[in-house]
Amino acid sequence: MEFINLGRLQKDLPLIRKDFKSKHPFSFTLIEDFFFPEPAELLHHAYPTIKNGQWDGTTYLDQKNKFQKTVFDAESIFDRVFSELNCSEFLKWLEDLTGIDQLSGDAELFGGGLHQSVNGAFLNVHVDYNIHPVTKEHRRINVLVYMNQDWKEEYEGHLELWDLTNDKKECIGRFAPSFNRCVIFETNEISFHGHPKPLNTPKEVNRKSIATYYYSKTRPENELAAEHNTIYVNTEGASGQVKRFSSGVKALLERINKK
Repeated sequence: MEFINLGRLQKDLPLIRKDFKSKHPFSFTLIEDFFFPEPAELLHHAYPTIKNGQWDGTTYLDQKNKFQKTVFDAESIFDRVFSELNCSEFLKWLEDLTGIDQLSGDAELFGGGLHQSVNGAFLNVHVDYNIHPVTKEHRRINVLVYMNQDWKEEYEGHLELWDLTNDKKECIGRFAPSFNRCVIFETNEISFHGHPKPLNTPKEVNRKSIATYYYSKTRPENELAAEHNTIYVNTEGASGQVKRFSSGVKALLERINKK
């Protein structure tokens, strides 16, 4: 492995799996120093800046100032890291961690790839689309690796995991997007997550992450649901409604200007 410290992950698997399985109502875990130190630094330095035409930065009601990139030159550093995140050895480790058999990756990185957010960005709390639009496989696991050095608490941008079952409204995990930190969580109809608080970063600081999603041909019967896109919820009350309205205006102006 060039990037993933798989030897350490395999050694620590019993502890990581115990932590993953202990979380309710859906499983998740946090892993520090996910990539080897030197390759992590190389990924950080190679992380591309946002340029028109190279990133998808479409604004929506529940998503603002977030950019995505999924296409990379063959054998480039990001082509190699995503190949490794989709390789059979890492898939096997994920199966051992989660107990999900026959996981598959996604070479097209639908919805994943490199993510980058700028000042004011947010992604409201949501559950993900449940069926891959092309393969029609079930989305089961998210792996997010953050690429932000010297991240400060006041920058916001924390990943939040929420329990909204049985009329609850409880944040059960809140993680700063710190450098080389990985969060792995299962995706189902109750795995609500997002970073709803707008970024409060200096102009030169963006929130960067590497995202890969994993699928299976089947899933437990009690988790089955009709195919759907991302489903958002408001966890912030009146301030969340104001934020959505502002984002909606920006989205409308973007679409008008594109015509």
